[in-house]
Parts: sequence; C-alpha cells; structure tokens
Amino acid sequence: MPSVIIEVRQQYSQETEVKIIDAVFSALVEHFKIFSHDRNVRLLVHEPHRFQCPPEKAFPELYTHISIDCFAGRSIDAKRNLYKGIVGNLSHLAFPQTI
Repeated sequence: MPSVIIEVRQQYSQETEVKIIDAVFSALVEHFKIFSHDRNVRLLVHEPHRFQCPPEKAFPELYTHISIDCFAGRSIDAKRNLYKGIVGNLSHLAFPQTI
C-alpha cells in the first residue's frame, strides 16, 4: 500500500481538502491498481513562509507537493499514468489554471 503525503501552502475548506485527497487517491486506485480500502493519505497544511516554492509561480498559494512512497516494481508507464491521473483529477477542482 503506497503512503502519500500532500503538502499545500494554504488552508482550504474541509470539503476541498477531502476532494484533494480523493483526487490523488482515486488516481492511485486507477493507475496503481491498489485496493480502495488501502487508504494511507495525509494532507499537511503549511504556512507559506514554512513551505517555500519557486518565486516565478503565478499562483504560489496553490503550489502543492505530493510524495508517494511505494514498493519498487511498477513500470515507468504506470508511474507516468499515475502522474497524469493525479494532474487530471486535480484539474477538475475549481483552481485557477496555472499550467
């Protein structure tokens, strides 16, 4: 079971925090084929001065760092598909377009 830490630079509503967690976890279920009950996801909210990001970001308050620890053995394609799935799922949330 992968262990996930999502770090953000601003406080969101509880509803939005759950949506962020679900967006990442559903990509893991789809692309890494983990069981839906193998949930090990944490969301950490940092004060912006404690979580620096590249200064050229258009929306630095939206900067998010996702760490996924899992056993070795997944293919490069599975990892790429997971990344695309996470980005796609998060893009459905009501955030300004930053890409």
